[in-house]
Amino acid sequence: PPSLSSPVPAVNPLPSSRLQPARLFLAGSKDGSIQEVNVSPCPTQPCLLHKGTSYSINVTFASKIESQGSKARVYGEMLHVDIPFPIPEPDGCKSGIQCPIQKGHSYSYLNKLPVKSEYPSIKLIVKWELVDDQDQMLFCWKIPVQITS
Repeated sequence: PPSLSSPVPAVNPLPSSRLQPARLFLAGSKDGSIQEVNVSPCPTQPCLLHKGTSYSINVTFASKIESQGSKARVYGEMLHVDIPFPIPEPDGCKSGIQCPIQKGHSYSYLNKLPVKSEYPSIKLIVKWELVDDQDQMLFCWKIPVQITS
């Protein structure tokens, strides 16, 4: 879709069969910058998300601000409409980030994307945001997916 920025290949410096780099759309943010994103398993794009399966998310980012906490918001983007996508743990401080977040430090954010069996089999864009105490974006990235049974 034209609304997305140009695709940036995610770089995985450690060879690992578990982490397969995906081509992602990284949106710039005021308060942080993404260094690396891994969605696993996702060998091709769009990512085939199988119902009843959980996918690993690993984002390395640098913070440009200080924040006591952070919160993830995940959406399924269809026809330019964001539909909230519930995740088990929205608290970034319980997802690998050592809080409080300090300016100039890098953090590894780890989470799961569960694909429920009741989800429809459709193509859409997953949008993942992490916001700070002031509701400002620490990072935002998008990836095209296909939900399948």
